[in-house]
Amino acid sequence: MIKVYRVWWIGFLLLVGINAIHAQKQQEKDKDSTETTGLKEYQTLIKDGSVETGIFNIIKAKKDYYFEIPDTLLGREFLIVNKISKVPLQLNEAGLNKGMEFENKVITFSKDSLLNKVWVRTSVPMVSSPENDAITKSVKNNFSASIIEGFDIVSINTKNPSTVIKVNKVFDGSEKSFNDVFNNTGLGGSAKSSLSFISELKTFPRNIVVKSDLTTSISEGGAAVPLTIGITSNIVLLAKEPMTPRFLDKRLGYFTKKRWYFNDKQHAMLEKELITRWRLEPKDQDVTRYLKGELVVPKKPIVFYIDPATPAKWRSFIKQGVFDWQKAFEKAGFKDAVVALDAPEDDPDFDIDDVRYSVITYAASPKSNAMGPSVVDPRSGEIIEADIIWWHNVMTSLQSWMRIQTGPIDEKSRSNTFADEHMGEAIRFVSSHEVGHTFGLKHNMGSSFAFEVDSLRSKTFTKKMGGTAPSIMDYARYNYVAQPEDGVEAITPKIGVYDKYAIQWGYQWFPDTKTEENFLTALVTEHNDDPLYFYGETQDYHNTIDPRSQSEDLGNDAVLASEYGIKNLKRVIDNALEWTYIEGDTYYKTGKLYMGVIGQWQLYNNHVINNIGGVYLNNTVHGDQKKAYENVAAETQQRAVDYLNDNVFTIPEWLFVNDISEKTFPLKDSPMGPYEYSPYTLARELQYSAFYSLFSDARLLRLSEATMFQNKSEERYSNQALFRTVRNHVFKKTLKNKSLTLFERMAQKNYVDVLIVDINKLFQKTSKKTLEVSTRLQTPTLCNYMVKEDISARNINYTSIKRVSEVTSIKKGELHSLLQLLKKKKNHGDPQTRAHYLDLISRIDQAINN
Repeated sequence: MIKVYRVWWIGFLLLVGINAIHAQKQQEKDKDSTETTGLKEYQTLIKDGSVETGIFNIIKAKKDYYFEIPDTLLGREFLIVNKISKVPLQLNEAGLNKGMEFENKVITFSKDSLLNKVWVRTSVPMVSSPENDAITKSVKNNFSASIIEGFDIVSINTKNPSTVIKVNKVFDGSEKSFNDVFNNTGLGGSAKSSLSFISELKTFPRNIVVKSDLTTSISEGGAAVPLTIGITSNIVLLAKEPMTPRFLDKRLGYFTKKRWYFNDKQHAMLEKELITRWRLEPKDQDVTRYLKGELVVPKKPIVFYIDPATPAKWRSFIKQGVFDWQKAFEKAGFKDAVVALDAPEDDPDFDIDDVRYSVITYAASPKSNAMGPSVVDPRSGEIIEADIIWWHNVMTSLQSWMRIQTGPIDEKSRSNTFADEHMGEAIRFVSSHEVGHTFGLKHNMGSSFAFEVDSLRSKTFTKKMGGTAPSIMDYARYNYVAQPEDGVEAITPKIGVYDKYAIQWGYQWFPDTKTEENFLTALVTEHNDDPLYFYGETQDYHNTIDPRSQSEDLGNDAVLASEYGIKNLKRVIDNALEWTYIEGDTYYKTGKLYMGVIGQWQLYNNHVINNIGGVYLNNTVHGDQKKAYENVAAETQQRAVDYLNDNVFTIPEWLFVNDISEKTFPLKDSPMGPYEYSPYTLARELQYSAFYSLFSDARLLRLSEATMFQNKSEERYSNQALFRTVRNHVFKKTLKNKSLTLFERMAQKNYVDVLIVDINKLFQKTSKKTLEVSTRLQTPTLCNYMVKEDISARNINYTSIKRVSEVTSIKKGELHSLLQLLKKKKNHGDPQTRAHYLDLISRIDQAINN
């Protein structure tokens, strides 16, 4: 027994010794590995610092910050979202404010054990191909990711396999790979490292939030100005399985992401557009009820938080603008799909710059605007988060619009300061419009064309339809058509039938793609011929082809709507001094209102002009029997020219020669203070602008092209009719040998000069911008940040090879006709008129001979 015990004891000691030797060798091996690679021992690293756990553990050691990246997340796709958190006054004045995004990119982290590095690559994930197709090898090689950053591996956590890297350089301004705020905001330059730093890092289960203060300086011919911008960088883990995309039908207006598809069976690459939308799905237990048509609460509703900086009296109106969309989402089968909440005050982790939260951010700024951009997963179009930026001074635009457009019919809209309830309803409208953008909806500039102009004067109709257009995504504004005697009360844009239809098309959930395709095709086909569901794309303001889709117009007849609008503008001018009266105050508010009225008159002029040479652009598909291009009726175009003759080419003296000018000129704010515009100079420049737009090459070429398709059943308006009508009006008194007034001489000079300028441009490379007056005098438009993004990609070339285009002959021929007329009439009229004729003869003669 003793012998057996001794054998056991000797074996035990031997085993312990072997294990000890093995453990010592392992420690020496680990030590040797650390010394060889220069890595810090993980336990030593965390012992000297603090650890915050999350998607990446964050280790902070004195001034150094480290990411601990789990091996399971190497190769996974993340989205970097960079936002502005703080700006100094100089950038605030330039329109850069808290909450604005300036750079997003998809990245992946990969480990290189050989070089002891973690590489960060970025790619544009817009290409797809089947995994087992041969072409996929080529896709990978021809659309590869680019390395934007490399980190030395600092340590390895072997217990929970992960890699540690030091990340200071990409957040403290040393490198621009993760955020390049100065170049992406147009400032240029680099951060000053001694004046830039990381202020905070937080990690959460699916994202990381890093805050930095980055400083630079700019100099524009004077002393350098220091600028420090607060930055919030979010690193968000994207879903392993992207949301099932929904492909655009161009008969609706959604923001999109392009996607290219390759496969072995193709003859050519397939390009599609994915609409941007939230991932709204029924809960698993509600799928059966949902498919039966019952309303269900979505698995994850869309929640907006109200910035705590928002003045308390406006919060309920902003929230209501969000809740108003609930009815639209009910068309898609969801109840309580969109919610607005106050930001939590007792949650230390809540941060309005954190992409886990969609926030309506309130910006203290002189800028008058609002906008609603979204953060989108580019792989699928899924909206991850949205931020509405609400500038404090947006109320100045609302007040100006309501006073000018509805003051004559609504007493509440006449004062210098509106009652809170009245302003609140306007805020509700803007809130709904901007929230609509965060759902993926683009502007629908053609929606307002669905309403008959005279219907907008009907109290019954406007109450029933609930607004000025079938879509709140139009720039329909307020009801300037209704007259005081009409008694119309529903004058504010509302969410309409198009909006509900678009939400249903974008958000109704389907169990499979085949069911989805069949339903959505049938839905569009059902409404394709109903003008209430028409979608009109945003167009270039300087080259509007389809007059149905214009900004800030109302109704289906621009001439009639503008005539009603002018009647109301006359009422505003008659009451401007009274409405803006403040005892002892300057006439600043009067001058601003005066300029606003002139801007509204100019707006009506542009609406009318765009009918001349206008073409209705329809998004057609095989089998719908629609024409892709339809010329505006000749009778409509003739009415438009008559309107211009009566209201523009005959300068309206009620607008430019009135009692207001005895107290103030029209005023427009500038960085140097209010700028005063002489009424005569302003009238001359705006009339010139109208002539220039009317006789633009593209417009005249569209008129010429229309005659190519002339048929007996349809009259086409011609260039000859256009010039004859305008010439006979502008030179009416010349033809009758009468003397001309100052404004009549002005109109003739403008008419002739526009033709001369175009002739002189024939062989010159002259920027069109140098020949145009500033186009918009009214207050800023809402969400004008997305004008470029929103403009239709459907551009039609009407101006190539100008030297041999028809319009050159037309304009030269018109100058020859005018020269003959003026030579015959040069000795008629008073001295000013005769001097005027000699001047025009000299100008035309020089232009033709040159």
